[in-house]
Amino acid sequence: MKAMLLPLRASIILDLSAFAAAQEHSAHHPRYRLVDLGTLGRPISYGSADGPGGRILNSAGVVSSYADTTQPDPNAPDFCFDPDCLVAHAYRWRGGALEDLGSLAPGASSLVAHINDRGWGIGASNTGDIDPLFGAPQNEAVLWTGRRMIPLGYLPGGTESIGVSLNNAGQAVGFGFNAVTDPFAPIPVGFQNRTFLWERGQMIDIGTLGGPDSLPGGGCDLQRPSVIVGASYTSDTPNLNTGVPTQDPFLWHNGSMIDLGNLGGTLSMAQCANNREEVIGASNLPGDQLSHAFLWRNGHMTDLGTLGGNISEAIWINDAGVIAGSADLPTPNIHDAVRWKDGQILDLGTVDGDACSRARAINAAGVIVGGSSDCANFVHAFVWKEGGPMLDLNTLIPPGSGLQLLSAFNINARGEILVKTAPVGTPPSDDEDLGHVALLIPCDVHSPCENSINSASIQTQRPETHAFETESSKTTSLPKMWQSYRSVVSGKLFPER
Repeated sequence: MKAMLLPLRASIILDLSAFAAAQEHSAHHPRYRLVDLGTLGRPISYGSADGPGGRILNSAGVVSSYADTTQPDPNAPDFCFDPDCLVAHAYRWRGGALEDLGSLAPGASSLVAHINDRGWGIGASNTGDIDPLFGAPQNEAVLWTGRRMIPLGYLPGGTESIGVSLNNAGQAVGFGFNAVTDPFAPIPVGFQNRTFLWERGQMIDIGTLGGPDSLPGGGCDLQRPSVIVGASYTSDTPNLNTGVPTQDPFLWHNGSMIDLGNLGGTLSMAQCANNREEVIGASNLPGDQLSHAFLWRNGHMTDLGTLGGNISEAIWINDAGVIAGSADLPTPNIHDAVRWKDGQILDLGTVDGDACSRARAINAAGVIVGGSSDCANFVHAFVWKEGGPMLDLNTLIPPGSGLQLLSAFNINARGEILVKTAPVGTPPSDDEDLGHVALLIPCDVHSPCENSINSASIQTQRPETHAFETESSKTTSLPKMWQSYRSVVSGKLFPER
């Protein structure tokens, strides 16, 4: 934790008081049993390809994402689906059982990026073909409902589609490319990038704010039918600062797209919305050198500010309008997890001994989870609830798991938390990729505090071709199409990261 300098005696007294308060708070916080979800045969299982704000844990405790199989990627070495060049498949974990959801062709990789409360998943699969336009493995958006795998097709003239989010009505949101050439395409494939809504076998292009392109946001917990947020160019005239047209956030509802405006810059993006259609995102400030988180509500955009530094990011909003994210402090390259509530920003601090932190999700009760870090790599998953302080989740599970909990990225209404793990002793730079996704379940009389560990997760040798992702949301461990998508929706807005 950070603290200003004090006389030695006063500092010792305050440190002891803070330690005692943390111990008391920890004693009253639920403890958890760790359930290692495992893989489909090889070393790694992955978080959401949507990145921060991606939802792969639903309200019933079902998890759906993707994991390594034992099969070498047939497209290696040039077009591996993930960095270890193994075929990866979408999976669904429910009640202790991990189910391989398959792919659209033998030897093809697939993933789920988002899950709804019915346990349905949306994502994409390689088709087994080479895309005739791009000369790389082709991707098609896929919806998994129960045991059915439904390919969603493509936009007119297009050959690629990706599923991003899914609501309880079964409406799928994603993006694809059409056949119209476009020098400003955010994902630089030479053709227009367009957001789609798929429902009951029909895919529709939802349009733009007047420019050539639009892309959807990550979704979070949004379940309201026929509501989409994202970003769109407003014209086809490039700006001098950026070389591309002005990009504004949008809210699309039942066929109508609303321009949410900006904070003075020319690049903005809507991250997600709650079920009251309150929208969070990020917008550049005038000059396009700095970016601040925003909240849009009832036609008005509010700058959520920072902790005195340059940049802030809003990642998740609950239905009460409470927001979790992070913000820079005045010291360069230092940032803390924050909560915004009723217009006020609250610094959540860090796990003791760490320099930085970021919040990744918040549930209906206002409990926040995320990762505490060395300002480059997550090292301690945390949980925070009203009254604080931030607690290291590693101290709230039974000892002896052999795993370090590095970051927490989903929490549901039942208080179950999804975390990324790595074997104890793994260098911090491996935090996102050398390990398994695990579910933390609050202990009670029906769920005793006994960990469930997949022995294959306790390994120390990392694959030679393995790349990794850091707490600043770099995308080297993602399939290439998601790398491009993630860099557009986050990287362009955060010039310091």
